[in-house]
Amino acid sequence: MADATPQQNALLTPTQDEDGTPFWTYAAAGELRIQACTACGALRFPPRPCCPHCQSFDDNWRRMSGRGRIWSYVFPHPPLLPAYAEQAPYNAIIVELAEAPRIRLVGNLVAAPDAPLNSVPPERLRIGAKVQVVFAEVAGTVVPRWTLERP
Repeated sequence: MADATPQQNALLTPTQDEDGTPFWTYAAAGELRIQACTACGALRFPPRPCCPHCQSFDDNWRRMSGRGRIWSYVFPHPPLLPAYAEQAPYNAIIVELAEAPRIRLVGNLVAAPDAPLNSVPPERLRIGAKVQVVFAEVAGTVVPRWTLERP
């Protein structure tokens, strides 16, 4: 059997497009910002050019507190990509932002920003648990991850 290529052993990174680039730029600076319509004030995620509420094309990026709660979670089961299989069991969570409950972000609950994906025992996860955003570099892209507010 041939050795796995580096790409096969890599964690997945987000695809960035023109609308979402500011999100990743702010993440690289350690800030969680969400796109907001300057006409009606509605927050929207994922980022897109037009407000779904008032159809305005004017927007800005509003800084969030980075606090939220676990809305849902899952523990993926094999078959997994090799880089993820090495860290199983790990979690994938959906976080509802505290100041924008209709905005939900996907990520991982970790013990510390650069901790492995399996650094929080499965029994520690629960719906409604309060979390705080942290940022980690993954394959050259800074991504949001989450830690428990009260470990």
